[in-house]
Amino acid sequence: MESSTCADIRSVRETVRPTTIIQSDKLSQLTGAEIIIATETFQITGSFKFRAAYNLVANVPETTLITASSGNFGQAFACAAAMLGKQAIVVMPANSAKVKIDATKSYGARVDLVDTSKKSRAERLAEIALENPGCRVCSAYDDPLVIEGNASLGRELAELNRPFDIVVVPVGGGGLSSGVITGLRKSNRHDIHVIGAEPLMANDAAQSLRAGYVVKLDDEPQTIADGARTVSLGKHNWEVLKDGLTDIVEVPEDRIEEALRLYFNLAHLKVEPTGALTLAAVLTKPDLFVGKKVVCVVSGGNVDLDTYLKVLTRDARGN
Repeated sequence: MESSTCADIRSVRETVRPTTIIQSDKLSQLTGAEIIIATETFQITGSFKFRAAYNLVANVPETTLITASSGNFGQAFACAAAMLGKQAIVVMPANSAKVKIDATKSYGARVDLVDTSKKSRAERLAEIALENPGCRVCSAYDDPLVIEGNASLGRELAELNRPFDIVVVPVGGGGLSSGVITGLRKSNRHDIHVIGAEPLMANDAAQSLRAGYVVKLDDEPQTIADGARTVSLGKHNWEVLKDGLTDIVEVPEDRIEEALRLYFNLAHLKVEPTGALTLAAVLTKPDLFVGKKVVCVVSGGNVDLDTYLKVLTRDARGN
């Protein structure tokens, strides 16, 4: 089967739900920037990952597909496989959000839980691949088909009938950020700056940009932003990000939680911690954004109720 093309992107765009755009006057007032929210919380399976997963599953010939995911790609991958008549096997950390584990199973995928303190996702993935000859091992982020799928969001942003200066994108493995950059470039929107938002305690991408090469963390970081618990950027993503990112903001955990509460209280929007990273970046380094028209990409809204309630009520309790 042919690799991803512009026709594939049109197919993705015919399948996905367009991103939801929210102009937030309250968040704009608070931050001093004009905040435009582009939220993927209403996307199929509740996150941007469906864009990537559908494009990948639709464009490979194998019928048994294996991936590793903390949750959002896993359930999107499982959903796409079910839609296209393929079998999905998903390796997930045992401490993944229960809502994401249950959702992945609900689409008919086989879920294999691994204790990442004892064995890495990659190690377990390799074991399962040996048990399933003829399968395809798929990356949640380090694949041109993933980047092209996510580029559909960049194209949507480029086509918005409003001017803006900056797009802020969460960074984990780099699939979304490289996709958004690719989509903007293909739409000839080189005037728009893309800034990454990454947890401080999972800052491999920021370290990589400073070093000029991909830096790999020793262990999977246990940030509350579980979608960014990757140990390194993908090699395909790095080739886009090393020149495509204008800057990257390393976000402390308390800022992620603050942003999640602000989305709930001021924008009436439920987001997962990884989705809150972009507003958290604005709060962390306001000087980069004051006076600018800023699109904050919310990557998804899949969060365990217990985790969500703890974050929402922590501020009220003062601890």
